[in-house]
Amino acid sequence: MERHSSWVRKTTGAMTITCLMLLPLLLLVTQSAFNTYLDRLLPHVIRERIGKKFTSITVKEISGTSFCCHQSYSFAGWKDGSLTPRDDDDDDKLLGGLLSGDFDESSCLSRYHAVSYWKNPSRPPSPHLAAKLRRYEALHKRCGPGTELFEKAIHHLNSSNHTAGKPTTDCNYVVWVPSDGLGNRIIALVSTFLYALLNDKILLLHLTDDFHDLLCEPFPGTSWSLPQDFPVGDLLNIYADPPWTLSNPQNAPYLYLHLTHDQRFSAHGFFCEDSQLLLRSFQWLLLRSNQYFVPALFRSSVYEKELKLMFSDADVFYHLGRYLLHPTNSVWGYITRYYHAYLADAEQIIGLQIRVFPSAPISSDQMLAQLLNCSWQEGLLPEVMIEEAMNSSRWKGNKPKAVLLTTLYSGYYERLKSMYNEHPTVDGEVIAVHQPSHEEKQHTEERNHNKKALMEMYLLSFCDVLVTSGYSTFGYVPQGLSGLRAWILVRPDGGGESVSCRRAVSTEPCFHAPMGYQCIGEKKRKDGEEEAMRCVGKCEDVAGGLKLVS
Repeated sequence: MERHSSWVRKTTGAMTITCLMLLPLLLLVTQSAFNTYLDRLLPHVIRERIGKKFTSITVKEISGTSFCCHQSYSFAGWKDGSLTPRDDDDDDKLLGGLLSGDFDESSCLSRYHAVSYWKNPSRPPSPHLAAKLRRYEALHKRCGPGTELFEKAIHHLNSSNHTAGKPTTDCNYVVWVPSDGLGNRIIALVSTFLYALLNDKILLLHLTDDFHDLLCEPFPGTSWSLPQDFPVGDLLNIYADPPWTLSNPQNAPYLYLHLTHDQRFSAHGFFCEDSQLLLRSFQWLLLRSNQYFVPALFRSSVYEKELKLMFSDADVFYHLGRYLLHPTNSVWGYITRYYHAYLADAEQIIGLQIRVFPSAPISSDQMLAQLLNCSWQEGLLPEVMIEEAMNSSRWKGNKPKAVLLTTLYSGYYERLKSMYNEHPTVDGEVIAVHQPSHEEKQHTEERNHNKKALMEMYLLSFCDVLVTSGYSTFGYVPQGLSGLRAWILVRPDGGGESVSCRRAVSTEPCFHAPMGYQCIGEKKRKDGEEEAMRCVGKCEDVAGGLKLVS
């Protein structure tokens, strides 16, 4: 009996050791078989959903298949037909395929870190937009500054033989020329990039001194900065007497396009469909704008199908802004230090942005009253009991809510801070008011001023709710980046209605000055072809303005 027990123990031990030795091989074979099965099942799904490096899908999404339907599987880069597990954070950092993973993360921390500060869950881009961005990046790398093809294009620009429609290479360019303040520049830059995407043109920026060191390079392995030795000089003043425009395109080495609100110089025919086809044939376009002219592109049949594939909703700025606008490390450090010092521990962050225009004057008392009326009526901020001094017995005990106030002036901050410090709120909440800077006057020509402006735009985009000033391009930027529909303060000349604010119908900026441009809405559509026009509506804050609506 003892001899039999000993034999059993020895046999069991040997079998256990053998199983342990064979277990890795068994798992490898099983995993290989499972991956082979998935390999046959998933490639089409993955290629349909992405044109990028990473993806995450659920088995429920696989047409005609229903196994483990409540379990989610994550997969990483498609290499040689194999699938490997990935970290879920990778897809978040790449914004669902919007961003390229081909950057050194430390060179631009904001590119992959900003997503952790935005409150709204990220909306993934359409597969078509993600794939189009990857193709654009490859084109820019092949045709950008420092390449042989770029030098050929410069040589063609300098030559005496310029025949429209016959560029020397397949590299075509649109040079963005800045105009006005940082908000105007950003919305015009996003618009110009969309135009470049739609026409397979390379976007290059004429970077003035006040715009340097604000944004990281957005395209991997290349630059979007126009070289300083570009043969066309004085780009900021060329609008006064441009030699070649849409009205004078014959044998032109380039065309100058002026798309600002100033109707004296504007290229009125730019949005005409015949003009769009002509512009595609020019290798060099110089474009100056302070407008968000995206809605006009949506009204053109030339781009209708492509735009429908690229964007599923009124989210152009949301995606292209997050793709292009990455603060440099010096600005990002400024942003994150302020956020963690004053805002990170708040229960909720309410962003308030005040801009007063000379064309629509309003006293500081009226402006503050309008801001408070909007915030109180919409339940964004608690009212205060003016007749009572601060009494700690009313305090709820929750974390304080933070108000992030951005304005050129310090007076609004002092009055808001005093009001919430000296008087209790009706619901016992404690409100902490913060203002990052108060420049008193706009100094767009100063780089440090623009760094502060970009810092405040990004901080506003990290808020839970937003109240912005009507007509303000500064306010459009954080609304678009955050994906939040702001409450927009009505300007004194905004229609005379007895309302303090209106809720934005979408997160898109407004195209302020479309009515002077010819050909917007010129297309006569047949019955049943009005769908594309429905996405373009009226602005809440600008009479006659156009915007994309959800």
